[in-house]
Amino acid sequence: MTDDQRIEVYPGCEAVVEFDPDLTFECVPECTWCCHHGVLLYGKDLLELAQRENINESVKQIRGRDFVRREEKDRDEHIDIDEHACYFLRDDGRCSLHAEHDWKPTRCSVFPLEVHVEDDDIHVSVRDEAHTYCEGLNVSDRHVIDHLDAFLPRVLWNLDDPTTKVEL
Repeated sequence: MTDDQRIEVYPGCEAVVEFDPDLTFECVPECTWCCHHGVLLYGKDLLELAQRENINESVKQIRGRDFVRREEKDRDEHIDIDEHACYFLRDDGRCSLHAEHDWKPTRCSVFPLEVHVEDDDIHVSVRDEAHTYCEGLNVSDRHVIDHLDAFLPRVLWNLDDPTTKVEL
């Protein structure tokens, strides 16, 4: 592992990278591990989701924050221990938001990475559990560090707390 690097993701928007710069990632068909986590919706995400889907059916508030509802899924792979996953996970293992609207909430874009704030800087690491469950790590030639803008939507720099790992 190398020392952390400060990378400019967008003009004036830097992130401290806390993962191996040789890390590669590409979503693998049928791997829906990321879909069993609760999807926190930031304000902009909620507005964009409302333009695409019925938020009365798909969103619920937990402790004053908006999350995509989780529901029981009849899948054998990659569901949470309680057999629940994201409302938008289709039976074919694809996300209906991504497949039908070519859009993902911010928190979904960040997977398998994790964002936290330290000393007023955005820090990016790989989720610990991703090394065990995410099948897309190190299976391609697509270096994460070269495509940080695909993982880190610009809105993260405008949030009071862009932390992406928020437990339900």
